[in-house]
Amino acid sequence: MGGEEKRKPAARFEDLDVWQKAHSLVLAVYKLTSTFPKSETFGLLGQMRRAAISVPANIVEGFHRRSVSEKLRFLNISQGSLQELRYFLMLTEDLDFAETVSVREEATQVGRLLTAYMKGIERRAALNS
Repeated sequence: MGGEEKRKPAARFEDLDVWQKAHSLVLAVYKLTSTFPKSETFGLLGQMRRAAISVPANIVEGFHRRSVSEKLRFLNISQGSLQELRYFLMLTEDLDFAETVSVREEATQVGRLLTAYMKGIERRAALNS
């Protein structure tokens, strides 16, 4: 068979590859930040964890929205949180708190999947209109 394989829409957010990878990213951020100095408990550590958690949380919220524009709005928020996390990862290295290469690679992968997911939603919406 040639062309793209047509995939059945996910029935649950847990079935989305992008959510699974974003959830894995959160776990990696928690592991990374567990080594931070105690003085960062209410600083960078908290900011990083909130940004990381926001990525899959907004994917979930968007998944359950009915309108395409609402879905895309939450996914765009997820993208913004991912970019915020990327900056925090750079700052982590600049402050010599930890090496972040593997977590940054995970963030890049989540970003690619998120962009592809959004484009798929837009494509399906265009076909159905």
